Amino acid sequence: MTVRPAAALLAFLLLSTVAAGPSNLAALVAAQNADGVAVTLSVAGGITPDHPFFRPLGTSGRACATCHVPSQGWSLVPTEVQRRFEASAGLDSLFQPHDAAVSPRADVTTLEARRRAYALLLERGLIRVGLPMPAQAEFELAEVHDPYDFASAAELSLFRRPLPATNLKFLTTVTWDGRESHAGRPIVNDLLAQSAGAANTHAQGVTLDDAQRRAIVDFERALLTAQSEDRRVGGLDAGLAIGGPRALAAQPFRFAINSILDQTGTPPTRLVFTLFDSWATSSDEARRGVARGQAIFNERVLGARRATCSGCHNAPNAGSSSTGAFFDGATQAPDPALPLYTLRCVRGTMAGQILQTTDPGWGLVTGRCVDVGRFKVPTLRGLAGRAPYFHDGSAATLEDVVRSYDRRFEIGLSAAEQHDLVAFLRSL
Repeated sequence: MTVRPAAALLAFLLLSTVAAGPSNLAALVAAQNADGVAVTLSVAGGITPDHPFFRPLGTSGRACATCHVPSQGWSLVPTEVQRRFEASAGLDSLFQPHDAAVSPRADVTTLEARRRAYALLLERGLIRVGLPMPAQAEFELAEVHDPYDFASAAELSLFRRPLPATNLKFLTTVTWDGRESHAGRPIVNDLLAQSAGAANTHAQGVTLDDAQRRAIVDFERALLTAQSEDRRVGGLDAGLAIGGPRALAAQPFRFAINSILDQTGTPPTRLVFTLFDSWATSSDEARRGVARGQAIFNERVLGARRATCSGCHNAPNAGSSSTGAFFDGATQAPDPALPLYTLRCVRGTMAGQILQTTDPGWGLVTGRCVDVGRFKVPTLRGLAGRAPYFHDGSAATLEDVVRSYDRRFEIGLSAAEQHDLVAFLRSL
């Protein structure tokens, strides 16, 4: 199938205005990726490069857009990180020892030293988050194996992918570990707190005023990003499909919209994704494969757990969690590139148990052993443009993601089923 030529990539400037339901959406970014083109629309209209999201904060030279790059799925893609490193000899504002290096004490005095110091950022797009062990936790830090000789109970080194600053309409939890989310507080307040915390931490002590925080959050909440074209199947809104970013503007969302205990009392929708229903009978085999992958995602039971992919990623046609639930991270096995923490549970129902993890996740927020290694459910739209995957970037491709879950949950996917599921995921 012939795919229409991709629109030119423009990171910041207004491209055009397109109809979408009852309103007009400004098209901000059309970004090519290995699988086609992802498009970002904004319900708030166009912007200019002097918006606070794009302006350097403080003296570091960093802006929000330094780590949430419009052309990289509003996150970081290692190939572009590598390009920025080579173009600047590792002196671009992205490369700051306090959170971009493997350790704040890493040697960055020479080019080769910087290459070693920023290895995890260069290879996986990981940013270091430094957090202490929580006071009064059910667990204690029994042992640390940090290949970079820094982490301790006073500051664990946690290496995480920057979450995309788009599709925030579908969020119920802010940050991988939920530390900026508070029960009963509107999500917009969580985002305002997160923007202030990010400026202080990643821009090294910068304080945003109320107007700056509001402008940044309002801008992010207006963004809608999705894969628009796939080089194998063409336009993702063709043939009566409703893929692409336009339909996201009209996609309903509320807390627990598709959970087992829907708060409205209405029986939950059984099929979370309906984007490619019309392709189930398409004359094009590649499109039928995408529809089959969607059905697998919606309906295939994960081994003995009696759950489905859509059980966790249950926000309709978005794939986030509509309840703010946290689940065990997909990869918690020892990773020689990351610090390994041995935790001893000293209180609670798991007292006496020993846990090993590269990142305690939500457990550092709640202090509970049962929450160690749990993370938020990320929104799935625009996946193709922001590899690698999982919180620690341990899955280089969507094929790796599917294989990881197939092994972990003993799903028993055939090679053809894995292929179809990947085709669906890269079409989001």
